[in-house]
Amino acid sequence: MHTTAIKGKELKIKLLYLFTILALTLNASTAKVNYVLNTGGLIDERAHIKINEIGAEVKEKLNINIYLDVKGDNGINIDLPMREKIKLMKVAESTLVKNLKKPYVVLTLALDQKYSNILMSEELKSIVDRDDILDDYVIPLLAAKDKNTLMSKVSAASFNGYAQIGDSLASSKNIELVSSVGSEGKTASTIWRIFMYTMVLIGIVSYFFIILKEKKYKKEFYRRKDEEKKKAEKEIEDKKADNE
Repeated sequence: MHTTAIKGKELKIKLLYLFTILALTLNASTAKVNYVLNTGGLIDERAHIKINEIGAEVKEKLNINIYLDVKGDNGINIDLPMREKIKLMKVAESTLVKNLKKPYVVLTLALDQKYSNILMSEELKSIVDRDDILDDYVIPLLAAKDKNTLMSKVSAASFNGYAQIGDSLASSKNIELVSSVGSEGKTASTIWRIFMYTMVLIGIVSYFFIILKEKKYKKEFYRRKDEEKKKAEKEIEDKKADNE
């Protein structure tokens, strides 16, 4: 069961990565405004350009600012107790959004701290599903154990999450973004879910047959043991009868 879940997760990661890179290659263009606050030296130029393109369109059509903040290390000691780390994270978040133009949404990542979050203005919290975006579009790509470089994974994860934020905001106003590539991410997600359900079902059926086989084996094992025991007892009784 655990193995099938891992395989399903790996497929989703590969699909998300494939669609993301394809979208970046086909749709990259220039944008005047920079919505990337920090790159940490981990954002590919194509992703950077495309992110700004999406950000500019969202700003123009919705008057909402979407920002990206990526750092290799945000300066918080990873060895600190969890409670203290959370407290420092909150301070860092407050500092980050302090000077951002409202309304805003900011996708923020810190690789060394294994930290990811989506911060937003109060009025947007009912529109942008932070957990859904992080769990389905960002974290799987960051956590992927594959041959892709760290920059490739961070670029794809950042772009994927940023694009989904833009799509969520546009969808709430029934507006379609020209720069959107969200359908590819959704397609990958749908394929992944179907694959996962299939693998889980196969896993359950396989487990069921393994249990039946083990029960049959044990039953046969104990049956033979019982026969051998009875045979041995009979031989002992026969020897006693012969001696008498």
